[in-house]
Amino acid sequence: MARYQFLTFNIAHARGTMPVHQSLRSTARIRANLLKIAALIRRLKVDIVALQEIDENSRWNGSFNHLAFLSEHCGLPFSAIGLTNERGGRYPLNYGNGVLSRWPILHAETATFGRRQLGDKGFLFAEIELAAGRSLPLINLHLHHASRTKRLLQAGVLMKFMTERKKQRGVHWVAPPLLCGDFNNPPHRPDATAMLLGFCEETNNYTLLPKRGRTFPAALPAFMLDFVLLPQECRPVHAEVVRSYLSDHRPVLVEFDLG
Repeated sequence: MARYQFLTFNIAHARGTMPVHQSLRSTARIRANLLKIAALIRRLKVDIVALQEIDENSRWNGSFNHLAFLSEHCGLPFSAIGLTNERGGRYPLNYGNGVLSRWPILHAETATFGRRQLGDKGFLFAEIELAAGRSLPLINLHLHHASRTKRLLQAGVLMKFMTERKKQRGVHWVAPPLLCGDFNNPPHRPDATAMLLGFCEETNNYTLLPKRGRTFPAALPAFMLDFVLLPQECRPVHAEVVRSYLSDHRPVLVEFDLG
């Protein structure tokens, strides 16, 4: 039995907690905030991190790879990024979801709920090699922030994807996929979070974490929007919303055992 520390965090393009667009932040300020996020990851002794709204190369916040920068400074050497927005030219904007890991990432692929244009959401699917021949599948998602109808459609795309990947790649999984990210809706309403939890519970006894706390906005949290859905093979030990003022969201930390 091994114990793992997992974190999901919408870092809001590293602009910080204030309602100021990242294009109005200096590159030095962006880098300083990323260093604080890296320090948080080290302090929490996290093994796997799922990040939303992370930039690969965007003019509006420094034109550098934020995931590679975090990997270098937080001590997690393996990474994968899934771009849900891709724009080149004189004003490049390339961002989406990312994963950092203490262990190799054997496979990664991205699905976008759109055409990879400005504002499109999506998810990153990754398989992390915990041991030879044993991988933990992970889905890091970001759903639409304003439209329940769009979120439900996005959840439908994700459920189809999960069914297909289980048939294609599930033989070496130690558990069904761990789901996490910015769901942009609370679990107690008939929305995408409840829909995805219900789908997962059809074949496995998933646990929705954390049980209490609020993640948005970070300064005075009023809503619970960020979650981790653990399959029964991952036995929860501890879960909390981490008090942090490094983004407009607060991160969620989950500790679990896996045999």
